[in-house]
Amino acid sequence: MERIELSREIEAVQIPAGTTVKIDKGTEVYVTQSLGGTFTVQVPAYGGLFRIAGKDADALGKSPEDAAPAQSAAGADLEAMVWEQLKTCFDPEIPVNIVDLGLVYGMEVKKQPDGSHRVEVKMTLTAQGCGMGASIAYDARQKLMGLPGVSDADVDLVWDPPWNPQMISPEGRERLGLD
Repeated sequence: MERIELSREIEAVQIPAGTTVKIDKGTEVYVTQSLGGTFTVQVPAYGGLFRIAGKDADALGKSPEDAAPAQSAAGADLEAMVWEQLKTCFDPEIPVNIVDLGLVYGMEVKKQPDGSHRVEVKMTLTAQGCGMGASIAYDARQKLMGLPGVSDADVDLVWDPPWNPQMISPEGRERLGLD
């Protein structure tokens, strides 16, 4: 874990509660994860873990690229780009993306009358009581809305079928040390 003093005040999302908290300039934080365009930090003075958006990377002495996902290859089809974007979304407590965790149950790209596209995603969480669910869904929606040609995106949290660890991809299982 890398120790850093914040160079300015930032807004962060408390894990797993999902509440937004202002963390003061000069506060000592420890970066535990930098994946999918966000940073997860432990903040002893505030009692726990927090997610910091890439736009606030400078307060950590970093650039947004330090946690940014790889960009799509030019000419990739929209469906492939959607899956690629979903793979940049992480539960801040788990270092595996939501696709490899097996949390995404379905994705559909629908062409709209104006030629743009609507993306609909059905996903779940590892536990119904996860306080980060709304935050993870919001993160996924925002990333999908940033794709060229996407005019609308909906990320719906569902609970059927219930998630279980057997849904984790081989890549995710390897990252978690389960195999």
